[in-house]
Amino acid sequence: MLQIAPYTTYFSRIILGRTVSSKGIAHRRFATAGDGGGSQAVTAAHPLSGVRILDMTRIISGPYCTMILADMGAEVIKIERPFYGGDETRKWGPPFLSQSKDSIYFQAVNRNKKSVAIDLKRGKEVIYELAQKCDVLVENYVPGKLAEYGLDYAHLRKIAPHLIYCSMTGYGSVGPYAKRPGYDVIASSVAGLLHITGERDGPPCKVGVPVTDMATGLYAHGAILAALLQRQRTGLGQKIDVDLLSTGVSLLINVGSNYLNAGIEAQRWGTAHSSIVPYQSFKTVDGYLTIGAGSDEQFKELCQLLKIPDIAENSKFKTNKDRVKNRVELIALLEDLLAKKTSKSWMQHFDGASFPVGPVNGIREVFEDEHVKAIDLVKTLPHPCDGNVKVVGPPVVYSESKNDARTAPPMMGQHTDEVLAELLDYSAEQIARLRNRKVIE
Repeated sequence: MLQIAPYTTYFSRIILGRTVSSKGIAHRRFATAGDGGGSQAVTAAHPLSGVRILDMTRIISGPYCTMILADMGAEVIKIERPFYGGDETRKWGPPFLSQSKDSIYFQAVNRNKKSVAIDLKRGKEVIYELAQKCDVLVENYVPGKLAEYGLDYAHLRKIAPHLIYCSMTGYGSVGPYAKRPGYDVIASSVAGLLHITGERDGPPCKVGVPVTDMATGLYAHGAILAALLQRQRTGLGQKIDVDLLSTGVSLLINVGSNYLNAGIEAQRWGTAHSSIVPYQSFKTVDGYLTIGAGSDEQFKELCQLLKIPDIAENSKFKTNKDRVKNRVELIALLEDLLAKKTSKSWMQHFDGASFPVGPVNGIREVFEDEHVKAIDLVKTLPHPCDGNVKVVGPPVVYSESKNDARTAPPMMGQHTDEVLAELLDYSAEQIARLRNRKVIE
């Protein structure tokens, strides 16, 4: 089991109803089945059971990161701004839930968390106490903002030297853009992703979801796991910097490599690929079908199934290098053929083929797809105010561990009293005083 905390003094802690001896600095309580209105408990089968995270993020990249960690069993305490509605994405709608009035957007990245509403300026001392009880703090404020409240890494490392402090920003903590606010589409623009996305003769285009935000969250969650592992050896926490721009540039992969090593400026290709032909979507009678012939053998098979075997032997198309050179002629020929049947007919025709092929599904078609249903990817969670909400569950499955959606995204401040009372041992009177002073909601 992961050795959570760094110090060599021993204390007794309760794990799943039994007392064991473990290294650490703080008594920690595991999430139970009743937390957040869910029905599944965190157990020893969850790889991050026993890890506690202070989540001071909002919008997408940070909450996406902490949700991934929460799915693995980490106890995530989401700190939200009181009296102003909390996380901004709660108001990113329509659509909204009918009773709580939270946006459905918010539901996508905040399951398995506890919401605690604390004013960062007035409640600094409360945050200090929580940090001492947590293993990880994740924040996505503009660099310098938390230093105004004494909540930056320089302050917290003195209070909680075991703490892994992950800062998620738009442009990093140094450099001329460091103070700029960062949003997905802006960072994607600066990083060149919009330049290479869209139709060849069309304007720049963003991906339909905030892919740079999500990729940054993925980088951050991996970095946090690595830092937890390193803390087993060093006994100390550290600061992690992850930013949207660096993530966006890293996503250029072969496009970036082509420029750095061959001086090739990229262009937009629509659904096509700059280096593989055919590898794109084709119009059918009722929609679009995406085909990828990644090898010469797969192209030969495609031609056989289309009843044009001579095309595969044509010197203009025999190798991928040839097909890239003569793509306009080849794509026009394939477009003419594929436009004669429906996507479903072509899928039946290509059934069992070695090359990848799939329809361009609408969202209704995605969730009605027989395979998506068979793998039970969509989960229904009880919501404390709105009955049930549906979420797309974790895409990663372990053979020996649990990774699951257990509780619905919390109401704003739903767990304020619970966390202060049970984790920090605050009395009802102390909590009432904080509420009267507008420190908490």
